[in-house]
Amino acid sequence: MRTPLRWGILGTGGIGRVVVPAVRNDPVTEIVAVAGRSAQKAAAYSLQLGIPVHAADFRQLLARDDIDAVYVALPPSLHAEWTIEALRAGKHVVCEKPFSLDPDAVAECHREADRAGRLLFEAFMWRYHPQTVLARRIIGSGAIGEVATVRAALTITTPPDDIRRDPALDGGAVGDVGAYCISAVRLFGGPVSSISAVAVGESRADGSAGVDDLRVAAAARCASGVLGVLDIGLDLIRRDELEIIGTAGKVVIPDPWLGSTGVVEVHRWNGAVAEVERVPVDPHGVHGLTGSLFDGYRIEFATIADIIAGDHPQEFGADDAVDQARTLAALLTAVRTGTPTPIHHP
Repeated sequence: MRTPLRWGILGTGGIGRVVVPAVRNDPVTEIVAVAGRSAQKAAAYSLQLGIPVHAADFRQLLARDDIDAVYVALPPSLHAEWTIEALRAGKHVVCEKPFSLDPDAVAECHREADRAGRLLFEAFMWRYHPQTVLARRIIGSGAIGEVATVRAALTITTPPDDIRRDPALDGGAVGDVGAYCISAVRLFGGPVSSISAVAVGESRADGSAGVDDLRVAAAARCASGVLGVLDIGLDLIRRDELEIIGTAGKVVIPDPWLGSTGVVEVHRWNGAVAEVERVPVDPHGVHGLTGSLFDGYRIEFATIADIIAGDHPQEFGADDAVDQARTLAALLTAVRTGTPTPIHHP
């Protein structure tokens, strides 16, 4: 049995309250310590979640010799800064999405990873989930013909004081829920060459500035000719949708981002009649899926541990992360200008 990868967490936000219990019993993942923006918050957090150590501050955590890797679970405005600090401290890093809306900052983080001889990951757990792997395999087999359109939606309900709605912390629907949808368009359609959007911004009763992108509808054109349709929002009912439409059918993932349903649907047409095949994601129980939101995070961290150990290649590296940031930045520009925004790929 391989020695577990020992993790420290930077940040005491809500995402850690999902990740920590998700990986608690995983044999290749061990959460050692947490640090927050105050020692008091870190102490309370470690007690609540059963994390052995709370560090006085971020740098104290990074200086620990018993930590191999760091999970940067801070607001987006702090991601690049503390990713670089963690890499310089000799740690592998998983940075919570959105890594950044600044592609130059993401590129610099990956250059730092190369200099440090460490691996860097953007935390899109849904891409590692076996249902996404299955959907990619089905589509790659030609079962739905050529991919023509990717339609992705993610809307959630957040209160006005949520950090995801704070412009000073790089909040907004584009970076938060939009990051999932853009990653899906890119995963199934390839690099985006241009994007257009219409949006509703936030109007606060106290007159303070809100985000420009509270709700967004966007259309993307990929260099491959695939079209992407995005529907995102931070003040709507919860909606999780992804369908990949081909020339001969479509693949529907009923719960694309969390993976609770355990099936991928393949829709084909026999004349005017739709035939739906529900393909089980894990028919032999290899992945131990429970149908809970913990599955995706457990599988993500276990897969990353395997990659760091050299058991698997890293599929989603620097090029993917920089292109993700470049596309998100273009989407935000399209929101603010109201005009189609081209995306140039070096």
